[in-house]
Amino acid sequence: MRPFLMKGHERPLTFLKYNRQGDLLFSCAKDHTPTVWFADNGERLGTYNGHKGAVWCCDVSRDSRRLITGSADRSAKLWDVKSGTLLFTFEFDSPARSVDFAIGDKLAVITTDPFMEQTSAIHVKTISNDPNEQTAESALKITGPRGRINRAVWGPLNRTIISAGEDAIIRIWDSETGKMLNESSKETGHSKTITSLSMSEDGSHFLTGSSDKSAKLWDSRTLTNLKTYVTGSPINAVAISPLLEHVVIGGGQAAGEVTTTHHRAGNFEAKFFHKVLQEEIGGVKGHFGPMNALAINPDGRSFSSGGEDGYIRLHHFDKDYFNIKM
Repeated sequence: MRPFLMKGHERPLTFLKYNRQGDLLFSCAKDHTPTVWFADNGERLGTYNGHKGAVWCCDVSRDSRRLITGSADRSAKLWDVKSGTLLFTFEFDSPARSVDFAIGDKLAVITTDPFMEQTSAIHVKTISNDPNEQTAESALKITGPRGRINRAVWGPLNRTIISAGEDAIIRIWDSETGKMLNESSKETGHSKTITSLSMSEDGSHFLTGSSDKSAKLWDSRTLTNLKTYVTGSPINAVAISPLLEHVVIGGGQAAGEVTTTHHRAGNFEAKFFHKVLQEEIGGVKGHFGPMNALAINPDGRSFSSGGEDGYIRLHHFDKDYFNIKM
């Protein structure tokens, strides 16, 4: 698989997201400009200019008309995808870490970091069809978890919000009342910071990656731990294939730690595991530094990874990949 090498960011990548149709790829990085690319050939289409800090996360609406981004500049911004126009800015008292549109795009969940006296929080915002009618009001604000919330996504049918982060506990919240419905147990859960969370296509299960060098598959309703995938290095990004029974996991030892471990230098590869059998199928190398972002195209035929090295690598799978026998 010869990758397309996409160089458009000056700083490490933080997040990658395909649109629903799979023809566009959105990237966020520690520079201040979220970028959109053609998902087929890696050609850069444009940038979204307006943030003044690292951009941690983004999501694109189901109709590919709106983009939402969360940044260290203590704001989340709503953009017109096609024109790059800034439609609205949600201001917060602390950095905005994670953003996710609800099914139907009428709501968005945004998490904010602990900062000075502030604790971490989950905010639900109503998204208006008409940008002129957009308000900053929160439909719901949930506080409680200690430490940073690294990801919060909508559960099945928008009835719940699933959050995870520094305290290594996954929580399920009622999206109307904000009441906590369930949380992962110490026995089956992660032992260190949960860095990433990716929902399956049908919303029935999700995958988490952690600094404890494992990724885990969970039932979205019961929070039962279904599978565990173990790697040799901290995990920063995870994704679930919509086509095959595969999950992909990426990360790597931070530069400062490579010399202190007896591991293969850094271990900067995207590892593929069989979702059910939990066995490693193979890996794709290429980044010079930890992998911070992963995304699989909704058609399941290509994937992209973003690294600490500032590059995005876009891979179209070979025919052989679809015939792997376990």
